[in-house]
Amino acid sequence: MNRYLVKRASGMSLVELMISMALGLMIFAGVITVFANASRSRAEISRASVQIENGRVAVDTLTEDLRLAGYYGELDTSGLPVPAAVPDPCATAPAAWEQAIPIHIQGYESGAGAPPCFPPGVKPGTDMIVVRRARACIAGTARCEPVAAGEPYLQVNLCTDTPATHAIAPAGSPALTHTLKDCTTAAGLRRYVVHTYFVGYDNGSGAAVPTLKRLEFDGAGMIEVPLVEGIERLELRYGIDHDGNGAPDAYVADPALYTYAGCTSCSAPNNWANVVAVELHVLSRATEPSPGHVDRKTYELGVSDSGNPIVAGPFNDAYRRHVYTKVVRLMNPSMRREAP
Repeated sequence: MNRYLVKRASGMSLVELMISMALGLMIFAGVITVFANASRSRAEISRASVQIENGRVAVDTLTEDLRLAGYYGELDTSGLPVPAAVPDPCATAPAAWEQAIPIHIQGYESGAGAPPCFPPGVKPGTDMIVVRRARACIAGTARCEPVAAGEPYLQVNLCTDTPATHAIAPAGSPALTHTLKDCTTAAGLRRYVVHTYFVGYDNGSGAAVPTLKRLEFDGAGMIEVPLVEGIERLELRYGIDHDGNGAPDAYVADPALYTYAGCTSCSAPNNWANVVAVELHVLSRATEPSPGHVDRKTYELGVSDSGNPIVAGPFNDAYRRHVYTKVVRLMNPSMRREAP
């Protein structure tokens, strides 16, 4: 009887226990390693996805606005005179808004010459661009915000009994009295839009993340709106149509300096009025660093007017980057020039 009891109570030896524990620890360590690698891969994929999405959103945002540049609804802008000087995007006088209508777009190469009303947080060495247009919808109609006091609006006279004319003024101005074809019903108001795009140092919430931002003119000043995080640089080239057929004849970084043999009208305002396309180069950076990564790449952002590549980097940091490039046709000014 005692012999059977001893045999049943013998159990595992110390050596067997140690081997079992060692095997268990090895398996546990393997599981932890696989889990850690999967977590790192997932985090890296997430960072890459955010960076790609931010780059695409930035390009799409700029593209959408640029395609509407020079849109003024019922107003035929072809007969409006080009101003003698490039307009100030911060001007608050309605007369200045009126003069600026033919200049549907203007830019600041590497931020040089930007007006003092622009914010101090503009990242140096990156381009800025101003887009002018009217809203595609009539204020107060479906899916369009109502008229806001003090903000600028465009109204076009459609009365068949009076000469074609228009007014651009703040809401409530006595200048906004034009009518529809019945010469009785008040004509609709389209919000006058001035958008200035630039790259800032921060995301607007205090984080030091380069961000694509937009200044929105409200009639009295500029409102800064953060748009897309991780946008580190913006390079632009402008397609100028100098033969009037609606297609660009040359792409330049600064139309204000452009000329060609025999040109007698190559002033800065005329050149900006002749811009019919914009070439975008957007450098998008991940918003978070990638552990163990060192960015030793260089990135080409188009070419300069001298024909040399515009290169950024190497940055030698832990952020991943990508360049997005697109050519945007400015539909309104270019299509007005096409032969019927």
